[in-house]
Amino acid sequence: METRSDSSTPNPDYDLSRPLNLDGSGLRQKLASYGDPHFSLFMRKLFIKALGYSEDALSRPIVGIVNTYSSFNPCHANIPQLMDAVKRGVQLSGGLAIDFPTISLHESFASPTSMYLRNLMSMDTEEMIQAQPVDSVVLIGGCDKTTPAQLMGAISANKPIIHLVTGPMMPGSFQGARIGACTDCRNNWAKFRAGTLDIEDISALNEELAPTGGTCGVMGTASTMSCILLALGLMPLSLPSATAPAVSSSRLRIAEATGTHAVALAISQLRPQALLTRESFLNAITVLQAIGGSTNAIVHLMAIVNRHPQLAGSIKLQTIDDIGLKTPLLVDLKPSGDNYMTDFHNAGGMLALLHELKPLLHLDAMTITGRTLGEELASIPFRPLPLDSPLTSIIHPFNKPLYPSSSLVILSNGNLASAGGAVIKASASKDRSLLSHTGPAVVFSGPQDLAERIDSPSLSVSPSSVLILQNIGPVGNPGMPEAGLIPIPRKLAAKGVSDMLRISDGRMSGTAGGTIILHVSPESADPESVLGIVQDGDVITFDAERRYLHVEIDEDGVRDRMAQRKKMMASEGSGSAWVARERERGYRGLYKREVNQAEQGADFGFLTAAGPS
Repeated sequence: METRSDSSTPNPDYDLSRPLNLDGSGLRQKLASYGDPHFSLFMRKLFIKALGYSEDALSRPIVGIVNTYSSFNPCHANIPQLMDAVKRGVQLSGGLAIDFPTISLHESFASPTSMYLRNLMSMDTEEMIQAQPVDSVVLIGGCDKTTPAQLMGAISANKPIIHLVTGPMMPGSFQGARIGACTDCRNNWAKFRAGTLDIEDISALNEELAPTGGTCGVMGTASTMSCILLALGLMPLSLPSATAPAVSSSRLRIAEATGTHAVALAISQLRPQALLTRESFLNAITVLQAIGGSTNAIVHLMAIVNRHPQLAGSIKLQTIDDIGLKTPLLVDLKPSGDNYMTDFHNAGGMLALLHELKPLLHLDAMTITGRTLGEELASIPFRPLPLDSPLTSIIHPFNKPLYPSSSLVILSNGNLASAGGAVIKASASKDRSLLSHTGPAVVFSGPQDLAERIDSPSLSVSPSSVLILQNIGPVGNPGMPEAGLIPIPRKLAAKGVSDMLRISDGRMSGTAGGTIILHVSPESADPESVLGIVQDGDVITFDAERRYLHVEIDEDGVRDRMAQRKKMMASEGSGSAWVARERERGYRGLYKREVNQAEQGADFGFLTAAGPS
């Protein structure tokens, strides 16, 4: 039966003698500007009634659901089902759920890299949250850059939010062994390049590495960000929000419960700028180190914290290193370990991990429920695994870690790191002797140069060489592509070399492993970059324990090379990305002109809390 408003009671929305509360809730907020607020509300209601909504429905708290479904995004394949479950939770709790779309990004489908579009997605998210008449928002995302983009935009918009991640995919199987995207993608591709896998094997693996929808099933960037969102307090700890598989019924129950929490947020109006404190981010960094998380998360965390008006600048790269020195690696997942997200989930997931980390956590940090992290841990029933369970090896005890400390290391000493820093996931090194290494540089000027020469039989390279890839930083190759995992030259791979020291100003996938230094800043495209003047044969010294990365060139030599390079860059037709960006049009030109460096989050300066310089 159609619901009708009581015609005997005048609708106060049409009472012209009473001013509308434009800062109110529901449909009365963020009215389109027609110069007459009553008419604006009248127009809004008549058009939304075209979708069949009644006055009763429209009088309830409105929960917006961000829809990032795309047929180009297999990480988000389950979003239609998740949206249905969220709507069920919202409407069972007395709210009105309305979904709206934003950009959807997938790592393998966005050219040149999804990171190039992260800031655009954050702008889309911020403006849509600001524009729509919603009292709270459910942010549904999963693939690597989507959840950071959503949180960046949501902090800036500052309406009540709650995250719902799509969840990890299940592992597949090949010749009796478990495999999963995408650590096993990279490891097996390296074997194929080395000639130890044939074309039939690599073709068969391609069918099994991603056997279900969902995010990569290892501790890649997507899984890392899921764990970080929970550590920040933006997903309820009472639910296995970070780890439940994408294709499980548990993921749908989490979605329904998320809808219920979203209605509570619509009423409480707990906003992200009030919820998130410096202690929230310190907890997130502690979790990042304990899970051996993606190096990408460092860039994302810097961007996220610098969107917060009260916290911008309070978290530095040094903060991440300081926390790492006292935080052990506890979670045995690829690429730092041997297992998969489904194992982490079955071993107790984030609830079990946070109990192990309690001595290091700020338990007074607030969570999305309105209770502190300490209160949540105390109130949620928790029973450790039986000692004879095979899953006890997944989450190590605090006093018996997988790696003693500093799974992620910040390099800050030496002329290649002292200006802006660099990052390495030490726990994912395949040859730990390389964590203290000196060798001659083999320099590639960019991705094209790398592709043309890396497998050349005439390449002058040995296992002790240091592979350096320039011009893949935020400006040099917009978006810092995940090309930092420089492949082992084929002639060395064929001899069994599986790891070498590699250095770049770009990023690598969180699923990748090796002794790989990333995010060198300032990037090599910058005329002031030391990385940009490194040449073949220069001696590179690296020491993870001393946080040291240095090219053996004296100060006069550095100055001379920089002066020569600046002169070359200023010449007409030099092809310098740093110079050419001033004349580029569209989003690419905007990106190159406005993006900041990795240690600041590779965000646009005008989007940070500080705003345009």
